[in-house]
Amino acid sequence: MSSRERLRKYREVGGAADFVRVEILVPAPDRDAVLDFARELRENHRMKKERMVEFLRAATERYGVRVFDNIDLSNVESLTGKCRIVANALMERGDARAFAMARRMLSELEAEPRVHAGFSGHAAEVGGRNSSQNRR
Repeated sequence: MSSRERLRKYREVGGAADFVRVEILVPAPDRDAVLDFARELRENHRMKKERMVEFLRAATERYGVRVFDNIDLSNVESLTGKCRIVANALMERGDARAFAMARRMLSELEAEPRVHAGFSGHAAEVGGRNSSQNRR
């Protein structure tokens, strides 16, 4: 396998499948803050992904054939898509515990990403300024 093919595979299905490369210019003193913020975003994303995988594993172990008898998740590419399908099946066909698990899954999917306190106000300010300029 060539290095180009290996890199493509890594970005499509490997560890970098959900990430995009971003290049920005920042003042030199703020470089470390931006890198720390990016590291925190990656870590939060990976933790959320691990929780979703754990939810899917637990749902499959506990409710397997009873709830998922006619569901084929092999055609669904994204982890969030699989979680939504499983959560809906748990809510429709499962017991009270399955319903509670489905609600936790859905609330985890709908949760806003945690934004670093140092960047939340600035990002809103920059976004607001740019969006108002675009409307003119």
